[in-house]
Order: sequence, then structure tokens, then C-alpha cells
Amino acid sequence: MRLVRSVLALAALILAGLVLSFTVSEYTLRLLNMAVIAAVAVIGLNFAFGYAGLISLGHSAFVGLGAYGLAILTTRAGWSPWLAAVPAVAGTGLVAAALGYPLLRLKGHYLALATLGLNVSFSIVAANWIELTGGTNGIAQIPGLSLAGHALDGERTFLWFGLAALALLALAALAIHASRLGRAMMAVRDDETAAAMTGVNVTGVSVTAFALSAVYAAIAGCLFAVHVHFVSPDDFNYAHAITFLSMLIVGGEGTVAGAIIGAALLTFLPEWLRVLGEGYLAFFGLMMLAILVFLPTGIVGLLRRWRRPVRPPEPAAAGLDGVVRP
Repeated sequence: MRLVRSVLALAALILAGLVLSFTVSEYTLRLLNMAVIAAVAVIGLNFAFGYAGLISLGHSAFVGLGAYGLAILTTRAGWSPWLAAVPAVAGTGLVAAALGYPLLRLKGHYLALATLGLNVSFSIVAANWIELTGGTNGIAQIPGLSLAGHALDGERTFLWFGLAALALLALAALAIHASRLGRAMMAVRDDETAAAMTGVNVTGVSVTAFALSAVYAAIAGCLFAVHVHFVSPDDFNYAHAITFLSMLIVGGEGTVAGAIIGAALLTFLPEWLRVLGEGYLAFFGLMMLAILVFLPTGIVGLLRRWRRPVRPPEPAAAGLDGVVRP
């Protein structure tokens, strides 16, 4: 039943995006596309943080690996974006799996600092390996996608494609959540010792969650590259990794719908609060603090609380002496 409700919620979100594509301006369409791309990345982060309990602050580096992989193969080797996306995504997943074995020996804030260092290292390499990445000038003129001879360059057309990709990836994430692997991830998150005693391979499950997270991040990076047609180190710095984590916390960790809602909300929030100017950062900080204190389960948790029916108090039972007591 819970899976059915999740699928219905996902369908409602996708339908809302389709309706908006016919009613909003070109600028808003661009923001919607950025929200869709961010949602793909945040759904990936949900595998590591929401399901397996791994605090990763290096998610933006995996988005960058996917984006740079596609950009280099299309602009330097002349590959089709569809073909270039395969090694870019697969290579990012393998890199994450290889890094996961040593990194995931760390726990808590040590893991957070290690993954943050990974993201900083990626930015430094991307900015200084000029022969391959173009340095701080980035890589421009990345070719866009075409489907059945039709270019997906327009904001509205790309949004339709992005929503379809988001729906497929979200359904895959829901299926993994309901599978034995998903249950093993959550068991590791709740209590590693108890999970190991029941036969769960804690290291294998953690590395798998980390690699799945990176695969989704790389797909988001590929979508970003073919949509913007330009990548640079500033697009994948550690600030973006913190933003991805904030999106998941605001929407509701451990849920696909929360990842999508959080990504959409924090993509549009700077535009809605543009009137505050520099005060936006102060508002954002206070909002995050309030959510952590009063809504630890995020917006999705609040919606579930509102939907849950209030049970009437049970009638008082009479004791053996016939006296009714509360």
C-alpha cells in the first residue's frame, strides 16, 4: 500500500510539471529544468544518506564526473551524447565503488569531512588539469540531445524529456527501496551491528548504496551538460553538495517524493526571495534550523502527519471493583 501511495504521489508531481510546462514563462521553464536535474541528483543522494545513513558531502563531485565525462567525450572524441553518457555514468559508479571501500570505514562526521575533501579535490583537479578539462574556462559547445531526429534544445521540449527520465529513475528508486537491498540499506542505517548479526554484508551494502548514489549523480551531470552546453569547476563545488543535502533534508530524507519536493523548493526559493537581497542567506539558514528542530522528517513527514487520522481516546475500563478509572 505504501508503494502504491508513493507511485501516486510521484505521478501527481510529474503531472504538475507537465501542466506547468504549458502555462509558465521561458525563464520559469529553465528553472523547472534545473529543478528536475537537481531532483535526479537528490534521489541518488537519498540512497546514501536517506537509506543507508551515510553522510556524504561529496555528491557534487560525482555530478561533475558525469558531466565532464560526457563533455570530454562529445567535444574531444566526437561521440554522440547518448553514447558518451554510458561510460560517463558507468565510470562514475566504478570510481565511487572503488573510493567507497576505504572511505566507508569512516563513520559520522569523519565520513562527512572525507567526502567534503573528495569534492574539494575534484574542484582543484578540474580547475588545474587544463589540457583535459579546460581549467576554469570550462568546456563549451557541448552538443545537445536529439530523439528520433528531433532536437531537445527548447526548454519545454527538454522539460518533457527530463520529466520522463525523472519518472523512470524515481520508479527504479522506489523499486529498490521495496527490495531486499533497500531493506538491507535501512537495516544498516538503523543498527550496523544488528544488521551484521542477521547476515547482512554491511560493507557491501554501504558500498552499493554509495555507488548507486554516484550513478544517479552522474546521470544528473549528463543532463546538466547537454542542457546547459557548458561545464566548469564552479558548477560542481562543495557548496552545491551542501545544497543537495539541504534539498533532501527539507523535502524529507528516505523518501523519493521528499527528494523531488526539496529539489523543486530550493531551486525556486532564491527567486521567490530575491527581494531580500543578501538577507536571503540569513533566511535560508534560519529555515534550515527550524526544519531540523521542528520538522526532522521534512515536508513529506509533515504531510503524513496531517493525513494521519486522529484516533479517538479509548474508553475507560472498569476495574475489578466496578470503579471506572482513566
